[in-house]
Amino acid sequence: MSNADDIRPKPMIYETLLVDQTDQVATITLNRPDKMNALNTQMRAELTHAFKELATSSRAIVLTGAGKAFCSGQDLGDEANPANIDLERTLRDEYHPMLAAISDCPVPTIAAVNGAAAGAGANLALVADVVIAAESAYFLQAFARIGLIPDAGGTFFMPRQMGQAKAMGAALFGDRIMARDAADWGLIYEAVSDDVFQDHWRARANYLAHGPTQAFKRIKSVIRASFGNDLNTQLELEAQQQGACGGTRDFQEGVTAFIAKRPPNFEGR
Repeated sequence: MSNADDIRPKPMIYETLLVDQTDQVATITLNRPDKMNALNTQMRAELTHAFKELATSSRAIVLTGAGKAFCSGQDLGDEANPANIDLERTLRDEYHPMLAAISDCPVPTIAAVNGAAAGAGANLALVADVVIAAESAYFLQAFARIGLIPDAGGTFFMPRQMGQAKAMGAALFGDRIMARDAADWGLIYEAVSDDVFQDHWRARANYLAHGPTQAFKRIKSVIRASFGNDLNTQLELEAQQQGACGGTRDFQEGVTAFIAKRPPNFEGR
């Protein structure tokens, strides 16, 4: 048995998620629509498992929500006395592994935000590589309304993606950020009209699932590394990773297809 087999998650029957794998695209749907897909302990464990499992058998993963909401955040009704939740333990033991499983996923990830994304649910979306939202969707950092700070990565992603001024206002005031504004401010990649939303994100996912997977993997790592690197360090990293890309079958296929003036048939190798 290889090391890769040793660390692969054991099979799990999901009770809070719907999982579909079609044509190299895995779609994970948060499936607690009666609770606006609020995150409870079970859902966090299942998401952690699903992203690790599906990364080994798919070339793109989409996260979306069932019903009218994407995710309303922490399920406060999941506890007998919400005021007594050990928030530090919950974040460290349940949220952090879940967020790491998504962030560290070796294949491209899309959050297809179909409706309200509030609290930890907003930041669950932001951890994906690309966020595509329906125009009717919105993002809400509701933490201060109950005496908390943004968590689940909110204080990391927001200032990097839309700047300190917008991030600070969103955290302090807890205003709704409609999808179109989120796109204009750089918080998400794009907002699309509701009537074409599903077809659009499916087309985006299909493009990623049939693209040069090894290049996508390196694009993710190099762009993320840039925040901690000076220019010379980043240029050296680019050179190293470009050299690695040049040794892939997909690079050879891309060049061959370009010269032949035909679409490339990338295998993800």
